[in-house]
Amino acid sequence: MIYTALTKKAMRIAFDAHKEQVDKTGLPYIFHPFHLAEQMTDEVTTCVALLHDVVEDTDITFEQLAAEGFTEEMLSALRLLTHDHSVPYIDYVREIKENPIAKAVKLADLRHNSDLSRMDIIDEKAIDRTEKYKQAIELLQK
Repeated sequence: MIYTALTKKAMRIAFDAHKEQVDKTGLPYIFHPFHLAEQMTDEVTTCVALLHDVVEDTDITFEQLAAEGFTEEMLSALRLLTHDHSVPYIDYVREIKENPIAKAVKLADLRHNSDLSRMDIIDEKAIDRTEKYKQAIELLQK
């Protein structure tokens, strides 16, 4: 993890935003963005990794993140990573591909979410989701 004033702020915001949430296995959700952040190589991608699900999955807004000092470069990547469910998934992934920050975070996100060893039960839904993520990874790596 890269520790700067801004990444520490992102850590606190992500922790507070996700503190009551759990993932599909019942583990605290915050482990997921922390796992992604550990793989990032600079302040920008680390902040984006930590905050990648905050707007989509909580009441926090982009305006609040901007007020906290997150840069337009970070916010642009976060906007791309926040899936508007009226947009088909593959189109959402195609848009992410054009932004190197969003792309780096999304690849880490997809790989982590595809790790079936995290699951207690591997059902057909998990297998289908993993196949969808595999296709997204391939698209992003082209």
